[in-house]
Order: sequence, then C-alpha cells, then structure tokens
Amino acid sequence: MAVAEPIIMPGYQGEAIHGPYDDPDGDSDADSGVPDYTGAGVEQVFELFSATAPKGWRVELIEGEICATPPADADHELIVSELTDQVAERRRDRSLRNWTGIGLNVPGASETGHVVPDLVIAPARSFQGDQKWNDPSPALLVAEVTSTSTADRDREKKIHGYARAGIPVYLLIDREEGEVTVYSEPSDDDYAKGAKHKLGLTVSLPAPLGFDLDTAEF
Repeated sequence: MAVAEPIIMPGYQGEAIHGPYDDPDGDSDADSGVPDYTGAGVEQVFELFSATAPKGWRVELIEGEICATPPADADHELIVSELTDQVAERRRDRSLRNWTGIGLNVPGASETGHVVPDLVIAPARSFQGDQKWNDPSPALLVAEVTSTSTADRDREKKIHGYARAGIPVYLLIDREEGEVTVYSEPSDDDYAKGAKHKLGLTVSLPAPLGFDLDTAEF
C-alpha cells in the first residue's frame, strides 16, 4: 500500500495552482472547471488547502511554506498520549490543561504562521469557542513528536515561530534521532538553551513547568 507523502509548497509567489487532491489520475483534462487562483496570496492558498484537505490531514503555514501532512501513525499517537498522561499527573499547577489539535498563530519570517502542535500546555480556558487559530501567548509549553515527513520542520523551522511567539518551553521528541530536546529561554527567533537527552531517560522540564518526564515509556 502506498504511503501518503506530505505536500509542501515552498516560497509560494502567486502562481496558478489547483488543490492538491485534484486530478488524482493525472488526466490531461483534469483542470477543466477548476478555479484559477493566479495572483492569490499565500494566505488565500493556505485557506484553500485547509478547506480541501482530507479528514485527518494537518495543514500548516510554516515560515512561508504551506505544509499538508497525512495523519500520524499509531506509535506517534502513543507517545503523545503518554506525554499527555504524565503532564496531567505531574503538573504542579493544577490549573494547567493539555490541549491537542489547537491551532496557534505564530510570527513567521515575513507573515503570520499557522501551526498545530502535537501538544500545548496552557492554563484552563486559554482557548475557547470555535476559533481555528489562536493567540499563542497563554502557552507555557508546546511539544512536537517527529515523524519521518515532519522531522526537518520540527527540528528547524518551527523553533523560530515558537521562539518569536515567546513560548517558554518547546519540547521536541525526536523518534528518528532517539533524542529529547528541551528548548527554553526564547530570544528573538531562537531559544538560548536546548538541552538534549537520550530517549529513555528522565528529562527535567524547566520553569514554569518544573517537573520530570519519564521518557522510557516513549
């Protein structure tokens, strides 16, 4: 069975494009009746991709690139679930909550980025209603668990947006490298600290979280 690959549109400059799921068979007449988006801005194209993505796909705007990613595998989701459980058990501030599937607006290199972290830790009632993209200022920690298709973005480009947004802690669980990196002390478009740990060890999270994670369960 073929594995769905991520779709990335780097440096979109308003070229004529069609939705990523048009013309699945490559027919030469597949563009008949398809709207022409020549001259559309990146935000407009992003909204198009978001509206036409199949259920379960994640569409993000990261450092000027539109990235549509297929659903994660079971191992990825197991790590997110274990992380969520440990945070719920060990958080010192009982008013904090775990948020999954929450879209955040983060400052991009030239425009606002739209990202959906695997996990956000923030005070209760930080995100309410049906707003798709939210102010990131309540977030105390964002976490990403890498997949083969997302690892490069999680390791590099997302760091910049999270740092610019002033999110105190970015937790990167890198399955491919077998590492956990705890980024803290955001400054401009990077983090001043990035402590690396081998996956399987106990990892200390800095303030404002201030508790340990047992990554042996990851």
